[in-house]
Amino acid sequence: MSEAADIQSLSFEQALAELEQIVARLESGQAPLEDSIRMYERGAALKAHCETRLEAARLRVEKIVMGAGGAAGGPQGVEPAEFT
Repeated sequence: MSEAADIQSLSFEQALAELEQIVARLESGQAPLEDSIRMYERGAALKAHCETRLEAARLRVEKIVMGAGGAAGGPQGVEPAEFT
């Protein structure tokens, strides 16, 4: 399985957890330069994957809000979702 396919198969939570591990390891300064570069590249791919997953979730939430329209069933507008 290629690295890109491997990342695509991860859930948002899995990708975020791995990204956090990479950041912690890079911040520690303990990894050799070549390993740091590889980790940074994977981290960038994980970040992009997380952003894509978040955007898809945002669009789903908008669709739900739009689908829950008024008496006529029409859209009432888009409201920002709050995630805490």
